[in-house]
Amino acid sequence: MAAAPETLHDPLRYRFLGMEFASPIVLLSGCVGFGEEYTRIEGFSNTDAGGIVLKGTTLNARLGNPAHRVYETAMGMLNAIGLQNPGTDTVVRSILPGLDFSETRFIANVSGSTIEEYAEVTRRFDDSPIDAIEINISCPNVKEGGVAFGNYPEMSARVVAACRAVTRKPLITKLSPNQTDIKENARMCIEAGTDGLSVINTVMGMAIDAKTRRPVIGNVQGGLSGPAIKPIALLKVHQVYDVAKRHGVPIIGQGGICSATDALEFIIAGASAVGVGTSLFYDPMVCKKINAGIADYLRANGMSSVTELVGTLRLGQ
Repeated sequence: MAAAPETLHDPLRYRFLGMEFASPIVLLSGCVGFGEEYTRIEGFSNTDAGGIVLKGTTLNARLGNPAHRVYETAMGMLNAIGLQNPGTDTVVRSILPGLDFSETRFIANVSGSTIEEYAEVTRRFDDSPIDAIEINISCPNVKEGGVAFGNYPEMSARVVAACRAVTRKPLITKLSPNQTDIKENARMCIEAGTDGLSVINTVMGMAIDAKTRRPVIGNVQGGLSGPAIKPIALLKVHQVYDVAKRHGVPIIGQGGICSATDALEFIIAGASAVGVGTSLFYDPMVCKKINAGIADYLRANGMSSVTELVGTLRLGQ
């Protein structure tokens, strides 16, 4: 059985991987920069989000992909930012000291093009005040001809093991939906030492300008997020939950969450926390509505904690 997060006095508050979360919401990497872009918004409360995942960080600074890098679709968004970031040392030395760690939990997002880079970035974040580290294993491995780490269980596990060896901070592995067997990938990442799982990363897609007959995205393909991928994400959380529960590993469910009902579905499917991202672009205060809706649902169903709802999907007749 999975170790249930320790419930605190508020039904939305609990401990996730040893961290006190003010709500089950986690703001997803790339959607709020390095945190201050969101926490400074008028109306932000430190109870809105349990955690904020910072922008993906590589060892050295990156300028990212050529334009266009973002495109709105009918039910979501395509993005191919290309991991634009100032590099690990700048983040650790200049950005983290400016964050208020009493507001929420801050989680670094580690990216790399080799296993050695993942380990080195993780090692540098280990010697920082960051609360936890998320491993973005969807990056291409340059030593293997650009094959994405996250699409192959053995390669994913090697990245997790390398990061586990250099940090004692909680590790969360962000799983890719663009693979054959996400359940097997989850199992191998858990055995390699991950403490938690983020399910799922974006789904690869593209858009074409019919007038010019050219790709809209400068990188040709990008990651699709938003409501369009919610059914896919829900299924992946359901598939991963059995193996995660068996090993006591919690899941952050994510992919198209725009309302309290969306969040509740992910929790019922097996997520202990829920990630919100694309919906912030058109409703920066959506977290307040989601939290209020979850609290109302718990009261209406006689539950004193959100943890009572985790993994309660009813199968069969």
